[in-house]
Amino acid sequence: MIDNLVIVESPAKARTIEKFLGKEFQVKSSMGHIRDLSKKDLGIDIKSRYKPKYIIPDDKKKVVSELKKLVKEAKTVWLASDEDREGEAIAWHLCEALNLNKENTRRIVFHEITRNAITNAIKNHRGIDYNLVDAQQARRILDRLVGFELSPILWKKVKPALSAGRVQSVAVRLIVEREREILNFKYISYFKISAIFKVKDKNNRIYELKAEIQDKIESEKEVLELLEKFKIATFTITDITKKPSRKTPSPPFTTSTLQQEASRKLGFSVSQTMTIAQRLYEAGKITYMRTDSVNLSDTALHAVKEVVSREYGDKYLNIRKYKTKSKSAQEAHEAIRPAYPAKQTISGNNAEKKLYDLIWKRTIASQMSDALIEKTTVTIDISNANEKFLATGEILTFDGFLKLYIESTDDEVDENSKGLLPPLSVNDLLIPVTITATEKFTSHPPRYTEASLVKKLEELGIGRPSTYAPTISTIQQRGYVIKQDKAGYERKYILLELTDNNINKEVNTEYVGTVKAKLFPDNIGMIVNDFLVRYFSDILNYNFTATIEEEFDEIASGKKNWTDMIDRFYKQFHPKVVTTLTKSEPSKGDRHLGEDPETGKPVIVKMGRYGAMAQIGENTSKDNEEKPRFASLRKGQNMESITLEEALQLFSLPRNIGQFDGKDLIVSIGRFGPYIKHDSKFYSLKKGVDDPYSIDIERAVEIIKEKQEKDKNKIIKSFKEEPELMILNGRWGPYITYKKKNFRVPKKTDPNSLSYEDCIKIIKEVEERKKSPEK
Repeated sequence: MIDNLVIVESPAKARTIEKFLGKEFQVKSSMGHIRDLSKKDLGIDIKSRYKPKYIIPDDKKKVVSELKKLVKEAKTVWLASDEDREGEAIAWHLCEALNLNKENTRRIVFHEITRNAITNAIKNHRGIDYNLVDAQQARRILDRLVGFELSPILWKKVKPALSAGRVQSVAVRLIVEREREILNFKYISYFKISAIFKVKDKNNRIYELKAEIQDKIESEKEVLELLEKFKIATFTITDITKKPSRKTPSPPFTTSTLQQEASRKLGFSVSQTMTIAQRLYEAGKITYMRTDSVNLSDTALHAVKEVVSREYGDKYLNIRKYKTKSKSAQEAHEAIRPAYPAKQTISGNNAEKKLYDLIWKRTIASQMSDALIEKTTVTIDISNANEKFLATGEILTFDGFLKLYIESTDDEVDENSKGLLPPLSVNDLLIPVTITATEKFTSHPPRYTEASLVKKLEELGIGRPSTYAPTISTIQQRGYVIKQDKAGYERKYILLELTDNNINKEVNTEYVGTVKAKLFPDNIGMIVNDFLVRYFSDILNYNFTATIEEEFDEIASGKKNWTDMIDRFYKQFHPKVVTTLTKSEPSKGDRHLGEDPETGKPVIVKMGRYGAMAQIGENTSKDNEEKPRFASLRKGQNMESITLEEALQLFSLPRNIGQFDGKDLIVSIGRFGPYIKHDSKFYSLKKGVDDPYSIDIERAVEIIKEKQEKDKNKIIKSFKEEPELMILNGRWGPYITYKKKNFRVPKKTDPNSLSYEDCIKIIKEVEERKKSPEK
């Protein structure tokens, strides 16, 4: 007989909880959800009011069977799955699948896996919160409805094997719209004028002062006119303003802010952050990692107060009670923080240590004093012009929380870093050393990173802490969005410099546009987005998606019935599905680029069965007309921005780039990537190094010789008696190859010592062993 059976959702969580409970408790894992919605029958029937049909998947039947046996022996069953809606649904599914008796079943929740938290949870047990269960059911069923009904439309109208989802499609739309903003962006040039002045103090010591004109100068002509004026101008300090300011620490982490900061500071993907955080939580090292709350418990505040006072002193202490601004904050009641704030370091792998350190610093810093800064602004008058130079500087008068933690931002360049200013007084005359006008260019909106996409989704009220990571992972796995780097390009800019009353002009080159780990929409993602926006604009409407999330929140708080909500949605949604399936036109994203100069035939790009492609010629059913030619777009080429010249280049393969040893060198792209064909042999081009469209004969010969040398070293021994018999060097050591079959060389055998007879003997022994029956 078992006194107490505790069921949690993961083995790691079970192991941690077990350490804090006595021998009268037995802890088991359900290995996550033990029931799932039936894929064959969602139970969507307006007359039956949406009675979802759940099944036990084959891989969970053994777990359920084992748990049922334990339940029969248990006096009390404790359901200890996570405290959010997902966890509540898991507890409910356990009740249903295991036929648990309400009289001896207890539901317990805790925000951290510590002895005190578990003890308090057992003392304050409750029943299943069916409002939370209903909210989770509503989310899963609505998302399944959208996916199950939209995906077949995409298969028929766009391309097989595609999928759509309520939140994922909106996330793709954000990325597609941002990419189009960038593609359509028109750069505007302007000039910024900066200067280096000399200034003397009372003791005739000379200092340098850097200043700039805040206004943008639109043209080179205006800049030259100003520089001419500056030749005879006097520059005088007319105002020095000092303003104290303060910088306040950020609140402790929520799910989204942890994902954003881990991306910026540690380079973690959103899913990587959540996986590591899950391990830290289940190991009892941090509090629950899916939360909208920035609140810290009184116990946590007391522990943090002790850390700050001990490590930094009372002047660095400033206890704050943060309040969650989001109206949709879910049922988790505390921010992400260390379970034991006194522990600055933990055991674990490098990634776990880094993420814990980030959480620890953010938590401690949130209860530290503001940083105090003195900002100084110096205004410099120009005697013969209306423009003014400004010089700015900052002094950190008290570091406060900055002693421990500085929050990162999504800005790629920090143009606001300011240093100290020299001793200055009003009416000081400044001597210009150099006045420089630099041509600048307006910038397009930045592409989304995983972190900035999470921030945008949160701002729009789309999704919840538990959905950000799976949404971003899904859109990448589906191929709608690609996270990648992009090389920059060279751009020329004008530099005008006034020195010693002479104006010099230079045209310099800068390298711009390099991006790293940004989210780009793939061609198929853009086509799917356009189709869905055209026929299901309400589903992809940002406000609609946010409103749905608010309705889930109302269901969770008991203010709305979930079946009524699904009923209203489906009655509006399903007719559109039927209409679109029967009346909409197929969408392949066709774009006409122009005419092929050689044949005069049209050149288009479109989505084919195996991806984006270019096409020369029209599709025709006439036997006597030439069939169109096709070529796949290269990685990174966009159907909306590819030019006619770039498309025509795709048809330049195969290329004959010359001869080597009297044989043609043919470059082309095959099933396994780009290659060189020479003397009926194939040589692969190096990925990321060689371009099949531009590789020259010298590089091709180099690749062939490298491969020939490698193959030469691969052959340990060959035999005149049998040309097909060879001893080769392989990835896992030497082996014998004979008639397209491979045979391992016995351990401790020198392959060079093997004779023809030895090899035949080894082959026969292996063949005999395979034929003989197992004993």
